[in-house]
Amino acid sequence: MAGEPFWRISRQDLDKLMTTLDVTFVRLSECTLAAGAHLAVLRGEASTIHYCFRGGGFILLDDEAPIRLMPHTLVIVPPGRAMTIAATEYPTAPRNAGKHSNGGFTPGSSQRHSVGNGEPTLVLASGSFRANYGPALDLFAPLATPIVETFDVHDQLDQVMSYAMAELAAQDVGGGPMSAALLKLVLLALLRRCLVSTNAWVERFSILSDPPIARAFAEMVSRPSAAHTIRSLSRAVGLSRSAFTARFSAAFRESPMSLLRRIRMRHAAGLLAANALSIDQVALSAGYQSRSSFTRTFRRYYGSDPSEYRAKAQCASFDSPTPAEDALEQSDAA
Repeated sequence: MAGEPFWRISRQDLDKLMTTLDVTFVRLSECTLAAGAHLAVLRGEASTIHYCFRGGGFILLDDEAPIRLMPHTLVIVPPGRAMTIAATEYPTAPRNAGKHSNGGFTPGSSQRHSVGNGEPTLVLASGSFRANYGPALDLFAPLATPIVETFDVHDQLDQVMSYAMAELAAQDVGGGPMSAALLKLVLLALLRRCLVSTNAWVERFSILSDPPIARAFAEMVSRPSAAHTIRSLSRAVGLSRSAFTARFSAAFRESPMSLLRRIRMRHAAGLLAANALSIDQVALSAGYQSRSSFTRTFRRYYGSDPSEYRAKAQCASFDSPTPAEDALEQSDAA
């Protein structure tokens, strides 16, 4: 049973984290299901989002309790999870549920997707997206279980999601950035809920479940140029160095200094792509007093010098993964 979480991130720390939130891409589909219809959703590399506009039904995932859909319900599912969306009164899956290799649907792959005959009894937005905290951390990738939160008409998420889908469908100039900005509003509304929600996802969300560690991470992403150390960060959040290191590594599956370097390199990559600062200024903004030291570290992460990366970044488009994402994913996989 859901209850009051033992820990809650402070309003100030959450505000700082929310300031760093960035949606790097979003694709959305309007899905309509007739009574009794089932929609098999394929596994994907990105998180998926599902928002119910009208009607009712269920999202069915293996090893999870059925998720009830009703108007204004928002569901975020971690990457790599297949599921079935059912427009049924009870959470029953078809006999072939789980066999998604043929005929499955990829959220966001089309503007509209309809299942079944007759008037729809379930209408929802389904899509795929990627959202980062700062320049380093995929916000929802570490989730082990879905996030489920129900809003109400006064939160106006129906309008925001509808506007985002309309921007993508119009394929007008700036539609990608506009839809990403609109989805960011939805995610910010969700993060606000962690201050008051008693739903279990708040405690399972690693970055929100340990406030001192969230505060340290917020310091990293909001001030990447600061002279952060294990000592300074642990003292700032009132933990011993050993306790801080252990809890940070448990939350992020990475040591504090390793993640700090990744944050700084992503920050530097963004500045280089923006092409507004000199290389020396970018190095200082990333916490490096020495240009040569910055260049060595940047080359280790991205396989090219900052000036070379800047030239290549000018060709990147919004709808494709950025050079920073591609390079860092390759280095992480290696």
